[in-house]
Amino acid sequence: MLTLAIETSCDETSVAVIKDGREVLSNIISSQIDIHRKFGGVVPEIASRKHIESINNIVQEAIDEAKVSFQDIDLIGVTKGPGLVGALLIGISTAKALAYGLDIPIIGVNHIEGHVCANYIEHKDLEPPFTCLIVSGGHTYLVQVNGYTDYELVGRTRDDAAGEAFDKVARALGLPYPGGPIIDKLAESGNKESVEFPRVMLEPKSYDFSFSGLKTAVLNYLNQKQQKGEEIVVEDVAASFQQSVLDVLVDKSFRLAKERNSKKIVMAGGVAANQGLRTMMEERGKMENIEILYPSRILCTDNAAMIGAAAYFNYKNGNKSDIHLNVIPNLDLKG
Repeated sequence: MLTLAIETSCDETSVAVIKDGREVLSNIISSQIDIHRKFGGVVPEIASRKHIESINNIVQEAIDEAKVSFQDIDLIGVTKGPGLVGALLIGISTAKALAYGLDIPIIGVNHIEGHVCANYIEHKDLEPPFTCLIVSGGHTYLVQVNGYTDYELVGRTRDDAAGEAFDKVARALGLPYPGGPIIDKLAESGNKESVEFPRVMLEPKSYDFSFSGLKTAVLNYLNQKQQKGEEIVVEDVAASFQQSVLDVLVDKSFRLAKERNSKKIVMAGGVAANQGLRTMMEERGKMENIEILYPSRILCTDNAAMIGAAAYFNYKNGNKSDIHLNVIPNLDLKG
């Protein structure tokens, strides 16, 4: 079964062709990072316009690279949310036109569910149930995945997501956007114990996250150093900040896995590409006898391949959309 999938939730225009939900025949990603970097973040109106300019060419490129024709496609998958409303509309409109013109089914996909499904592409034998940590620029979730379309949301961020905190701290340090990969790289040569930043665990049994206070603590530290005229060692601040985030993510992930007797923790989302997080999770996994899985870095980013996988599993489970499908910018994981 061939699925043509479209992802335009933010600043990547991506189209993929997926076979049977797990095999990537093509996965074209056109990134706008260089355009938005000068603004220090994504400008929604610019993102939408760039999607319009590139979407048709990206669709054709995905079809050509997969060495298939439009008539070979059985299903259209498209991100319906969460994301930027204008950007999402470009993908939805294109998907509707294709589904209508080809007279085939269309599935609206939750972008966050797509991140989880990236692991089904990377790990061909992976099956639910498992514990999943979803960490990206806009979302931080702890989820117990009970089935291919059955998600039990156990914990979530109450304010800044992990990736958002990385970007804001990077900006305060004078680092370019996106900040996550740069902080991760700087942390490798920094002293993670040089600055004692808070680990916000919230209530004793809570699986929720809060990184706003940590971000503020970093800003206060930088301001105090500047006012005193003291040297700021960027590598040490990056390493100390990152370690504070990772301690919370790792601790709560393993606590949930042990509570649910899960032998697998799966990571998903852009921050799952963070080498510090991967290393820490794997080291703890060996100690706890819990397997740690995550996608390759290209599948951690926003991409259409993961949307195609999610569309396939939803279609197989009987979930269907129609030509009246609309965007849901604030879509939750269970929406």
